[in-house]
Amino acid sequence: MLVATSLSLCVSAHAAGDILNASYDVTRELFKEINPAFVADWKKKSGESISINQSHGGSSKQARSVIDGMEASVVTMNQANDIDILAEKGLVPADWNKAFPNGAAPFYSTMVFLTRKGNPKKLTSWEDLGKPGLKVIVPNPKTSGNGRYTYLAAWGSVIKSGGTEAQARLLVDRLFKNVPVLDGGGRGATTTFTQREIGDVLVTFENEVQLVRQEFGDNFEVVYPKISILAESPVAVVDRVVNKLGNRKQATAYLQFLYSEAGQEIVAKHFFRPRSELAAKKYAANFKPISLFTVEDVFGGWKQAQKRHFDDGGEFDKIYQSKK
Repeated sequence: MLVATSLSLCVSAHAAGDILNASYDVTRELFKEINPAFVADWKKKSGESISINQSHGGSSKQARSVIDGMEASVVTMNQANDIDILAEKGLVPADWNKAFPNGAAPFYSTMVFLTRKGNPKKLTSWEDLGKPGLKVIVPNPKTSGNGRYTYLAAWGSVIKSGGTEAQARLLVDRLFKNVPVLDGGGRGATTTFTQREIGDVLVTFENEVQLVRQEFGDNFEVVYPKISILAESPVAVVDRVVNKLGNRKQATAYLQFLYSEAGQEIVAKHFFRPRSELAAKKYAANFKPISLFTVEDVFGGWKQAQKRHFDDGGEFDKIYQSKK
């Protein structure tokens, strides 16, 4: 069952080589399969038995937990900004995104809509989410990468369609006026929509809506807007932790495994878009073609987006405060 938990395991590895992975909300099912596959692969290659502990929560909350002392040997986040924050604190190198291929993002996703069966509100576009009277379920952009991507996807959809910044702000303002509750993370928002039965539409990662469809069947319908945002999932070894625990070799191999064909197949099976051409071809039916834009395309990168839109006193604060 897809349940919302904010598990933060503030623990050290129990034995030399053991790894704690601090990850974001909606990767629970993915790493539940990745972890034993890597443990078996590492045992075969090295003869060493290790274990992987897992911590999940809103991406930005997880970054804060690592800053506050959670001894995660690796982080697997849903936006570069949350690893950049760790770099600013000296926990990972400034050039962390060069340590692995594809900007250290072994897979990616995008934001789509999950509606009630039959799409009764006839929602097809980001513009539709600003309709008066609609109830839109989105997690808090201040704590969740999921919510941040939704905000940026809506804003960017206007810009990429030829609209102005003022028109983009108006759409996002209308969208968040339609949000009845801000959950802390993506899985909490899923629970609000599916189990608490609040809202007309849930906006979340593509992999999450497909998992909901698997569990709840025909009660829901997935809607792909014509355009959405590229949501990469970057990873990094946490230098300060692996230096302390002495498990850099194991932590690095764990993240490298995500790029392996075995790892990429698991990624694709869980509805994340893989980098491997073989896995992408094999699971092509999982991924509907969609026009994607990047944070760099519209917002100049994560640092600029964070400062303008999500820092205290930024655009989101102004928009959400105007709702009250």
